[in-house]
This record gives sequence, C-alpha cells and structure tokens, in this order.
Amino acid sequence: MKLYRFFYWAVAVIVLTSCTSRENQSHSQADRTKQSQKLVTLDKNFKMVMGQTIYVPVYSHIYHQDKKQTFDLAATLSIRNIDLGNPIVITSVRYYDSDGKLVKKYIEHPIEIAALASVDFVVDTNDTSGGSGAKFIVEWVAQTEVSEPAIEAIMIGSSFQQGISFISPGRVIKSSNDRKPSASVPSP
Repeated sequence: MKLYRFFYWAVAVIVLTSCTSRENQSHSQADRTKQSQKLVTLDKNFKMVMGQTIYVPVYSHIYHQDKKQTFDLAATLSIRNIDLGNPIVITSVRYYDSDGKLVKKYIEHPIEIAALASVDFVVDTNDTSGGSGAKFIVEWVAQTEVSEPAIEAIMIGSSFQQGISFISPGRVIKSSNDRKPSASVPSP
C-alpha cells in the first residue's frame, strides 16, 4: 500500500513541476515577444517610405467526407520582419469571416517590430466564426526602405488520430507606391 502512495506522490510532483516549468516558459516567451515590439504613434513626424496591405487566407475548418463533416483547425498568423537592420510598424491586423464581415481587430494601436523579430496572432481551434473562407488583412509601414515582411498563416488540427497542417502565404493587395487601382478593404 505504501508503494502506491509513493507512486501517486511522485506522479503529483512530476505533474506540478511540469506545469510550473511550462508556465515559466510561457511567461518568458511573452516577455521576449514584448521586448521585440513596442507601441508606436503615427503622427506628422512619422515619415512613411513604404507600406503594404496584405491579404492572408485562413481556414478555421475544412470539409471532408463530401462536405458532411468539418475538420476544425487552429490558425496562427505569423508576421516576420525579415529586414536585417530596420524595424517595421504593423498598423492593423483584422480578421474577417467568409462573408467579408469583420470578426475581430487584433491590435488597437500600431506596434513596431524590430529587425528580424516576429509576432503571432492565434485563432483557436474552437473559434469557427471565420468559416472556411476566413482571412486576415494586415497593414504595415516603414520609415525606410526595408525587405518586405514574410506574412503567412499556419493551420493545424488533429482529431481521431488524424492530423493536418498547412501554410497559406499572404498576398499584397495594395502598396504605398501603387499608382494603379487595387483591391480595397474598408477599414472599420
């Protein structure tokens, strides 16, 4: 009987240690992310040299078995500043559903992303509000010539011993130096 008590006690210690370790890792990751980005005010002193509006397809679910069932997916929008020496400013991250209706604004104020830093925005597996035709609209600007950021969505899901994952690259729908008409998405 004492052996069982010892076993349960050992398992409890391992589980608690694991939870504490994960919590500390989670906090340190959040701290590192905050260090690579800061809030920015875009006023008359901010001289925009370049910028883009990016359309990123996202799938909160996909259909299988002749559209009779759906496979729910988690989606991560990844925005990576690939410039070696200059920051970029993310001015807007908006999530729209299949009908083109705004579901959520992910940032309220512009944020600066340091050189070679990245930021992620997550749509949980349980959030199917976007539907199979969901999308992110991301807007960014820079005060100097920079390498265009890598912006893509990563979808992943697992259920009933099945797993699926894939990426969806962003597409430029408007550039700050475009002279031709381009697709426009109304700002809320």
